[in-house]
Amino acid sequence: MDFYLVLGVNRAATLDDIKRAYKRLARKCHPDVNPGDRIAAAQFQELSQAYETLSDPDRRRRYDTSGLSPDNVERATFGFEGFDFSVTATGASASTFGDLFADALLRREAKSGTAAPERGADLHHTIVLGFEEALRGGQRQVALTRQEHCMRCGGLGTLPSSEVRCTHCQGLGTVRSTRGHMVFSKPCTSCHGTGRRSESRCPACDGRQLVIRTEALTIDFPPGLADGAALRFAGGGHAGAGGGDHGDLCISVRVEPHPLFTRTGDDLHVVVPIAVHEAALGARVDVPALDGLARLRIPPGTQSGQRFRLRERGAPSARDGRRGDLVVEVRVVLPRFLDERSKELLREFGRINNEDVRRELIRSEP
Repeated sequence: MDFYLVLGVNRAATLDDIKRAYKRLARKCHPDVNPGDRIAAAQFQELSQAYETLSDPDRRRRYDTSGLSPDNVERATFGFEGFDFSVTATGASASTFGDLFADALLRREAKSGTAAPERGADLHHTIVLGFEEALRGGQRQVALTRQEHCMRCGGLGTLPSSEVRCTHCQGLGTVRSTRGHMVFSKPCTSCHGTGRRSESRCPACDGRQLVIRTEALTIDFPPGLADGAALRFAGGGHAGAGGGDHGDLCISVRVEPHPLFTRTGDDLHVVVPIAVHEAALGARVDVPALDGLARLRIPPGTQSGQRFRLRERGAPSARDGRRGDLVVEVRVVLPRFLDERSKELLREFGRINNEDVRRELIRSEP
């Protein structure tokens, strides 16, 4: 990373030029101005590192000499302090093993070129489905706002036409330097050993490689989704920096309640009212089901609150497609108004069936 290129100044820039360039770029890339933008945060960190090095005369002099920041030089020479491997052991221009080690680091950085691609972040979205729509399955169109690779520069951050010959190495890609009696050739830090450098950033993305784009996406969802289900679509998230892969699209599903059915697992529950004579004598009644009416046989003597199970008339499983059951709970409903004939029949029914229905309750009292 060339600190002069980061700040957009030449190597002969004065301290005032460096300060002005840093203030101008820092305001644009500051994390407070770009909340949540990881690319802007990384650019601000690079600007800060470049300014700390070039604004200090001593650090700048060491950087111009070695091509590395003082922190990198210290790491490069760690473990070899006090040792001199120069050809001539005297003189300020004597070459040390630290110089050779720094050159090896520069060659490795120049070979790698740019930073490694990063995988994009996952994108999270919520959809609301109707009860029957979730059980049927289908398609839903959603509008997503996500980071995409800049189409103008192909996610590189620079335009190919903006590359010119590097003036620091005159297009050779290497810079020659002397240490005592030895001559070293190392990759140019301004162009990373390529011999060419970009003078301007892509105007479409301002060199950030990524742009914000909103688009409509059609997603397929399987039948049988329950409230709180989660779907993951690979590659549907944000694009990664440095040409990295897209993250995933994570869909959270909310299912609206149904006026008749409730769901437990893959079973559907429904409450059906029945008349007194149907509960006492038995009957066959039609009950609502997911795919129409279902026929239910009620045996004689059915009690209110009793449940019956109709096999494979429930919700389809989102895992294997198998259907659950329909659980029918019957509720005995008394007529609101009785005429004299109906009252007399009930009185006669009570005289014939004079069994005390509260007998067990009385026996259980202490």
